[in-house]
Amino acid sequence: MELILILLLLGTLHLVAPDAQGDALFELRTSLKASPDQLTDWNQNQVNPCTWSKVSCDSNNNVFSVSMSFMGFTGTLSPRIQVLSRLTILSLQGNQITGGIPEEYGNLSSLTMLDLESNQLNGQIPSSLGNLKNLQFLILSQNNLEGPIPESLSSLPNLTSILLGSNNLSGEIPDHLFQLSKFNFTGNRLNCGFNNTHPCASTSGDSSKKSKAGIVIGVIGGVLSLLLVGCLVLFLWRGRHKGYKREVFVDVAGEVDRRIAFGQLKRFAWRELQLATDNFNERNVLGQGGFGKVYKGVLGDNTKVAVKRLTDYESPGGDAAFQREVEMISVAVHRNLLRLIGFCTTPTERLLVYPYMQNLSVAYRLREIKPGEAVLDWMTRKRIALGTARGLEYLHEHCNPKIIHRDVKAANVLLDEDFEAVVGDFGLAKLVDIRKTNVTTQVRGTMGHIAPEYLSTGKSSERTDIFGYGIMLLELVTGQRAIDFSRLEEEDDVLLLDHVKKLEREKRLDAIVDRNLSKNYNMGEVEMMIKVALLCTQGSPEDRPAMSEVVRMLEGEGLAERWEEWQNVEVTRRQDGRLEFKNQKALLTSYPFDLVPSYAINFAELIAIFLFFKERRHEG
Repeated sequence: MELILILLLLGTLHLVAPDAQGDALFELRTSLKASPDQLTDWNQNQVNPCTWSKVSCDSNNNVFSVSMSFMGFTGTLSPRIQVLSRLTILSLQGNQITGGIPEEYGNLSSLTMLDLESNQLNGQIPSSLGNLKNLQFLILSQNNLEGPIPESLSSLPNLTSILLGSNNLSGEIPDHLFQLSKFNFTGNRLNCGFNNTHPCASTSGDSSKKSKAGIVIGVIGGVLSLLLVGCLVLFLWRGRHKGYKREVFVDVAGEVDRRIAFGQLKRFAWRELQLATDNFNERNVLGQGGFGKVYKGVLGDNTKVAVKRLTDYESPGGDAAFQREVEMISVAVHRNLLRLIGFCTTPTERLLVYPYMQNLSVAYRLREIKPGEAVLDWMTRKRIALGTARGLEYLHEHCNPKIIHRDVKAANVLLDEDFEAVVGDFGLAKLVDIRKTNVTTQVRGTMGHIAPEYLSTGKSSERTDIFGYGIMLLELVTGQRAIDFSRLEEEDDVLLLDHVKKLEREKRLDAIVDRNLSKNYNMGEVEMMIKVALLCTQGSPEDRPAMSEVVRMLEGEGLAERWEEWQNVEVTRRQDGRLEFKNQKALLTSYPFDLVPSYAINFAELIAIFLFFKERRHEG
């Protein structure tokens, strides 16, 4: 019975676990034989692949686009990506991919575009592609595909374009495919062309008419271009002589070109940020989170900036409400908080502009540094811990209304040129009035950093930030991620917090510390930081210290008393927990999971079951 329950649990977790997407994509990377210098940010141990290059996700962290064209891949297609149930675009054009198209691709039920053009694919086109009821564009030209075109493709209700030219296909072409707005079957041995009723490629009108129309359009276009250039030169000349500045980029309908008096805060024009980021080029992406992507940019005066393009921002009051929130953010000024330079609004866009942090984030320095880059030494990690605590203390206790961050983690702590900690992304958190309870409809944050009460109730407070800060301290000490499924291979805890708790109980502090420090640290200071982290991550939010108290403990005041008090409470809690565990053991082991569909088991139940088996393993 226990074995069946464990297998059921693992199977259910596989269906819902956020790492299933990452595992599938990493398998695709491996099967395509990506070189070591390609897709270097695809980390197999990262739970959420939404920050990876060439991958796009929706607001719920579902992968909807994978685009890797002209990258020189020589491997094969992995069938495992069938688990990407929300994938709408798969583009691998212009590589040297061999082998066949997996039948499993017919399970990508959300797919609207499949582009595998200009590869070396062979075998037949799978008939399972006829299951892709949302497919609009099927592009398989310039491969070595053979056999007939599956009849099932003619039943796709949304298909508008099918390009199969330059393959080794043969046989009949389903009549319905000739009715599509765009088709190309040239370069095959199919029933189309001179001796058949249907042409091999779609056409649109007489060529002579098109030529004449092209000439007319060309002449008109040339005249209009000359007029446009002349007007632009005249405009710039007048601007220069009237003392206008370079802020003339107002080319988005509805954008208001005005400057507002928020101290040094500047309202940028859309075109200005578009130019600074090279039209928001993917090569300039510094990172991506739940609120949108961050792009590196260079302004006209050569100032380097980071531009956050919000993709999940809804302001009920429109532009005015956004400005009020920006104004509140701008007054939160502290040496350990990321300063807001300016913003930009259009009817469809919200952008925030920050200084560029040349040393990137703590997460990058802990786990993603390139060869030759310096590892964070212990003294720097101590400064980061204290600086981050001071920044959060300011947000919680000196801002009115106070600001709750809601996603405190190493990736959101940036490092300036002197490696001083600068808390970022706090401006995107909910601004909480101290007289109200903040209940959200969508939990913000990153798994492994989210406080248990926030996950279960949706209520965030400064105590949820303190929990995230405690996890960040553990990241600093260990160099590891908050969740790491690779630890399962060693029969260890997936959650970093549980992993550290176990080693701390066993008094194996050396096994906790980041190996990159090469034993260059003070064990007393390590022990202090771990104790502060464990106090910050207590299950009950009321038991966690305030950030002002955390600052004092890191400075050497009051930790011993608080730790002793917590130890006494923890012993009692463990005894009560063992009794409750024994009372629930029979209930859990007799629960009829085999009668319940896996999708009906919610996340809280999964966590409860996971903790049950983890506790049983520890008891054994």
